[in-house]
Amino acid sequence: MNKLLTSLCLALAALGSLSAQAAAWPDKPVTIVVPFPPGGSTDTLARAIAPKLQEQLGQTFIVDNKAGATGTIGAGQVKRAAPDGYTLLLSSLGPFVIAPHLIKGMPYDALKDFDLLTVAVQAPNVLVVPAASPLKTVADVIAAAKKEPGKMTLASSGNGSSDHLTAELFWLQTGTSGTHVPYKGGAPAIQDLLGGQVDASFQNVNAVLQHINAGKLRAIAVTGDKRSAVLPNVPTLVESGVKGVDVYSWQAVAAPKGLPADVKGKLHAALVAALNDAQVKHKLAEIGIEVVANTPEQFAAFQQAEYARWKNVIETRKITAD
Repeated sequence: MNKLLTSLCLALAALGSLSAQAAAWPDKPVTIVVPFPPGGSTDTLARAIAPKLQEQLGQTFIVDNKAGATGTIGAGQVKRAAPDGYTLLLSSLGPFVIAPHLIKGMPYDALKDFDLLTVAVQAPNVLVVPAASPLKTVADVIAAAKKEPGKMTLASSGNGSSDHLTAELFWLQTGTSGTHVPYKGGAPAIQDLLGGQVDASFQNVNAVLQHINAGKLRAIAVTGDKRSAVLPNVPTLVESGVKGVDVYSWQAVAAPKGLPADVKGKLHAALVAALNDAQVKHKLAEIGIEVVANTPEQFAAFQQAEYARWKNVIETRKITAD
């Protein structure tokens, strides 16, 4: 009996200690790991919400760029961190649902090693061509691809990126083919697209909006399930007769597995408030990014669906990371 009472007392003491830790969180700076270089969409989002999280929770939020291996180096670092709420991962879809199907010897299990917090934002991709291109509609693109199979070049920010996989899905759904031209990042891909060195690309809408508005690129169609608010005159692929290519690029926040429930709840509430801050929301909306800010449960269901979808595309199209 004495042993039982001792065990119960120890268990209650441990629970009390955890509760006290959660109540005190955060009592030191929190690191947001962005597994990509500075300047990209994910980094921009992290730097937009960090000050708002600081306002909400009264502690400094530091953005730490840990780029490499299509985002898996930074994600692996977060997986190995203590699950205490002081290390977070803010990443695009790649490390969550694409890289696991492309990279051997992954440093984490994307479905098991993280406490998912929220899908923060999403934005459709947009099929763009240089302003001087004769291609003006999706029908033109399909006709050209069918007339000379494999000739049309589509640029992407790299093998396995959302823009690459959107192109592969487009070819799959339309029965066409082309030549994928991978670059080391979105900026050089867009630069060659502007210069006419490549024929087309499925780019994140926020990455090319300024060039579309300046008349340097022509927007053919968006990949969302509805028209983009910043490109209201550009049809969706579905409107243009192509089904099954509803694609969004998205960014989400996660933590190492084992986050205390109280900390998780407090953190999720702060993230939702930061993302829905009028200033942040307006800044994102101006470049075509839509705030999602869903629940951990919704994120988990969404990840499962996206994981299966991209696994199928990668296997069907025999895509590799090389």
